[in-house]
Amino acid sequence: MPILLQLILMLFVILVAAEVFTNALEHLGEKLGISEGVTGSVFAAVGTALPETIIPLMALLAGTSDAKINAEIGVGAILGAPLMLSTLSVSLMALAVLPARGIRGSFAPEPAGLARDLNAFLIAFALAALTLYVPHDYATARTALAVGLVVLYLAYVFLTVRASEKLVADGHGTETDKPLLLTHIGLPKNSVVIAIQLLLGVSLLIGGAKGFIYGVESGAKVLGISALLLSLLIVPIATELPEKINSILWIRRRKDTLAFGNITGAMVFQGTLLPAIGIMLTPWEHGREVLIGVTLTLLGALWMRAVLVRGQIQVWHLLINGALYITYLAIVL
Repeated sequence: MPILLQLILMLFVILVAAEVFTNALEHLGEKLGISEGVTGSVFAAVGTALPETIIPLMALLAGTSDAKINAEIGVGAILGAPLMLSTLSVSLMALAVLPARGIRGSFAPEPAGLARDLNAFLIAFALAALTLYVPHDYATARTALAVGLVVLYLAYVFLTVRASEKLVADGHGTETDKPLLLTHIGLPKNSVVIAIQLLLGVSLLIGGAKGFIYGVESGAKVLGISALLLSLLIVPIATELPEKINSILWIRRRKDTLAFGNITGAMVFQGTLLPAIGIMLTPWEHGREVLIGVTLTLLGALWMRAVLVRGQIQVWHLLINGALYITYLAIVL
C-alpha cells in the first residue's frame, strides 16, 4: 500500500476510534458519577496514552538488533510525547475553536484540576530532566528518582479522585449529550456494553496509531532522518493523535474541562511513568536535541500555568505554545 494512502486510512481509523472512545468514556463517567477532571485527566489520559507507552517499550525490549538505536528511539519517544502535548496539541485546540470563539475568546476548564495537572507535570518533568545529569555510577540515586516519579503519579491520581466528589456537587460532573453509539445497533445501555465500546475504541486507537507510525517511519527513512530525531519529532505526532483528536472533539462541544484534562492528564502520565521507564532501561543522557525538547516542553507548561494564575486562558495564549513547537522545528531541522 502506498505510504500516503496508508497514512490517510490510519488517520480515518483514529478519527472513528476517538469518537467511539470519547462517547463511551462520557457515559462511563456519567454512570460512575465522577467529575470531568477524573474522566479527562485520568481515564481518557491513560487510555489514549497507550500508543506512546507501547512504542518506547517495544523499542527498548523488542526493538532492532542495534541497542544504541533502540535506546535513541526509546528516549526520543518518551521525551517527544510531552513536548508534542505541551506545544502542538494545545495549540491545535485553539485553532479548532478560533473561528467560533475568536482570537481573544476564552476557555473555561475547571481551574483547580488544571492547576493540579500542570503542577504535577512541571515537578515530575523537571525531576526527569535533572536525572539526565545524574552519572550512571549513581545507580541507587537514579533508581530512587525513577521510583519517586511513579509515587508522584500515584499521589496525583489519588488527589484527582479525592477532589471528584466536591467537583460533582459544584456542577462539574461528567455529563453526556449523545446516546451510547452501540445502542444504535440495538444493544442496551449498561455497564457491559459501555465497557465493550471502551475496549473497541482503545483497540482502534492503538491499531490506528501503530499503522500511522509504520507509515511515518517508512517515509522518514526515505528522507534519511536519524532514529533520535525521528522519535523526538515524527513518532509523537502519530502517537499523540488520539489525545489531539479527542480534545478537539470535546473543545468544539464546549466540554473544556474534558478537553484540557485529556491533554494535561496525559502530560502527567507521560512525565512520570514513561521517564521512570527511560531512567531504568536507557542510558538517559543529555544531548542537543533532547535538551532543546525538554526546555521547550517545560516552557510550554510554564506558560499555561502562568496564564492560569493570571485568570482566563484565551485562544491566543495557546497559539504561543504552537509557536514554541515551530521554534523547536526551526532549531533541530
